[in-house]
Amino acid sequence: MKKPELLAPAGNMEKLRIAVHYGADAVYLGGKSFGLRNLADNFSTAELAEAVVYAHERGVKVYLTVNAYPDNDDIGELLHYLEEVRPIPFDAYIAADPGVIETIREISPERDIHLSTQANTTNWKSALFWQKQGIRRINLAREMSLEGMRQVRERTDIELEAFVHGAMCISYSGRCLLSSVMSGRNANKGECTQPCRWNYAIVEETRPGEYFPVMEDENGTFIFNSKDLCLLTYLPELAGAGVDSLKIEGRMKGIYYVASVVRIYRQALDRYFAEPETYRCDPDWLEELCKISHRGYTTGFFLGPPKDIDHQYHSSYIRNHEFVGIVEEPLPDGAIILEVRNRIKTGDTLEFIGPAMSSSFHEMKEIITDRGERVEAANPNQRIIVRTAFAAEKYDLVRREKSL
Repeated sequence: MKKPELLAPAGNMEKLRIAVHYGADAVYLGGKSFGLRNLADNFSTAELAEAVVYAHERGVKVYLTVNAYPDNDDIGELLHYLEEVRPIPFDAYIAADPGVIETIREISPERDIHLSTQANTTNWKSALFWQKQGIRRINLAREMSLEGMRQVRERTDIELEAFVHGAMCISYSGRCLLSSVMSGRNANKGECTQPCRWNYAIVEETRPGEYFPVMEDENGTFIFNSKDLCLLTYLPELAGAGVDSLKIEGRMKGIYYVASVVRIYRQALDRYFAEPETYRCDPDWLEELCKISHRGYTTGFFLGPPKDIDHQYHSSYIRNHEFVGIVEEPLPDGAIILEVRNRIKTGDTLEFIGPAMSSSFHEMKEIITDRGERVEAANPNQRIIVRTAFAAEKYDLVRREKSL
């Protein structure tokens, strides 16, 4: 049985470094155009080239998203963009629109193409069609069940990729018109404003200005929400079904999310393939996933049609830990330069998290800036020197438990 690739999001260069540091086998990222996360930081052409060099030097593959659906007026810009990135040795492009796929072949015929989930592949006949078109890999639609994945694997030789973690749209595999209608930003061109996450109420037509909540708590009403996908407990089944790549959603998410999810799935995958006979999903991994900002977890369509409990009606995000800093550099004398991302004060207990599920705690009895000043608190963008009883690596993240 082949060990699946662990594919992580990289919304910018910092997130790419974090994904690599915590164990991703491959990353997917976007340029400034034609990806489906145009509101993320994304990469300039020069940064794309830098990202590929950085990843390849560390044995990590890089896939470029070109999975937007262009209009006629966009074709000229698409041609220019693909010509501009053509010299960069990406391992594959991710595309969905047949016109975009054809254009990629005209400009970069040597480039492998992965079919985006936006193409909505939900059956083996579609998969076989795309295989005949020379597509290297298909990212199966989130509507696909485990049994459906097995059937595709039995009838095709194409590589299969499946989302295993992260946010899900309320509509058919990301084809959503809410953003276009309500904010004028086209989700299928990478500009989704996520109106499914907004607060809503009912207004009766003869009572304008009177808002009736559907169901709410102190955070608001969330009638369109889906819980976040989490298939951590089903990695053996995914591998057994012949899925070649396990994809984590989240190019818009922060580095704490990327680090936390990647390191957990990395540990689980490695453990399973090292000890398949005795493997069990460690409850600590699930507990770790609950320390990330999330909307509750669901298996989506993986085990069959979702139930009512898969929809999140009651609240927004669950957050019980907060990211406060990143290790910028370990010093020769054993101290650490910590870049502060969220206010840290004396008396705080910080948790340093590294690859392979390493975790160490440190109480901030004093705070010394990189200028040697003693302060009671450090604010975002400051650098402080921390002396711990344990070693830490560059790019290790630091968090603390939120007070109730």
